[in-house]
Amino acid sequence: MNSADLTDAVWRKSSRSNGDRECVEVAFLSDERVAMRDSKDRGGGPALVFTSGEWAAFEGCVADGEFK
Repeated sequence: MNSADLTDAVWRKSSRSNGDRECVEVAFLSDERVAMRDSKDRGGGPALVFTSGEWAAFEGCVADGEFK
């Protein structure tokens, strides 16, 4: 498993988040990978890191309603 240095990552939370602590944040990394973490674990909790292809597939599934 490859790890990513997330020290300088710029995390973004969806503008649709309602603030009830059930949110995720994403960071688009300089090597074209995308990191995702639970917004409650900002201080060093785990993050999932996806390749750009994996992220595109995830976005496609979300757009198609596969996770409803």
